[in-house]
Amino acid sequence: MSINVRNLTKVYGVQKVVDSINFDAQPGKILGFLGPNGAGKTTTMKMLCCYTKPSSGTATIHGFDILSEPLQVRQQIGYLPENNPLYEDMYIKEYLMFVAKIHNIRNSHQRISEVIEMTGLGIEQNKIIGTLSKGYRQRVGLAQAIIHDPKVLILDEPTSGLDMNQLHDIRALIRDLGKEKTVIFSSHIMQEVEALCDQVIIINRGQMVANENINTLRNRMQGSIDIMLECAESIINTAIFEQIPGVDSVKVDGKNIIITSKVDTDVRPQIFNAVVKSGLTLIEMRREKANFEDVFRQLTQKESYA
Repeated sequence: MSINVRNLTKVYGVQKVVDSINFDAQPGKILGFLGPNGAGKTTTMKMLCCYTKPSSGTATIHGFDILSEPLQVRQQIGYLPENNPLYEDMYIKEYLMFVAKIHNIRNSHQRISEVIEMTGLGIEQNKIIGTLSKGYRQRVGLAQAIIHDPKVLILDEPTSGLDMNQLHDIRALIRDLGKEKTVIFSSHIMQEVEALCDQVIIINRGQMVANENINTLRNRMQGSIDIMLECAESIINTAIFEQIPGVDSVKVDGKNIIITSKVDTDVRPQIFNAVVKSGLTLIEMRREKANFEDVFRQLTQKESYA
């Protein structure tokens, strides 16, 4: 594992901001790190990047301990913080050269050209950072995070402020980086999480309430699933579907049929056979997946998750 977190805790005064969380992350997978505002996401990321010391517990980044080997940890990490602090009076290339020198990068001019191309900064590369839009500032922040080719990327709200075209490009870049690197990705946009992440961790009030594959989590939280049918006929005998094992309920809305079944039972083959047998003309059949936003809300509105 590239990242190992064990009983990581942070206390400010009497408030336990992060409460004994444990998880692992590995190369080749993008880990979504989610939670409502104030849940402890950013504090956890800062501890992993050695910007804040934990009150107890520890973590290792690519084999280096965040407490005893902070310099080595920082060398392994590319970090894009949520507020993305930049030197606004510097030119983009000037700023990236400054960052490259901090990391003692050889062939820095070549590497700067590479990250400018990767992050889509080419058209703006000769501008002062302070004149850039928020979306392009995010690109500069991402460029500084990857310029030293780190093994681990920790990205706190990396798509904030991007328009739809920029969003597509940066999403593709993060997905490509995630093929080889260990990526922890925080976002409030659930569609982004579903599009990018292989695994999700959700924390609420400092405690971890979920840690698993998105589809597995969705299925576990959802007790039933809806199958939507559209038929050419307006008069439909629902009894042909109600007798199918695993079907909980059948509702008709005009030519549309909503069949609710248990999440662990795929009744679509039996439904199709029933349609054929009854002589109905099937126009469409689709299975409605749970909305991940609803899953997130369900988990963060209660104290714990079993």
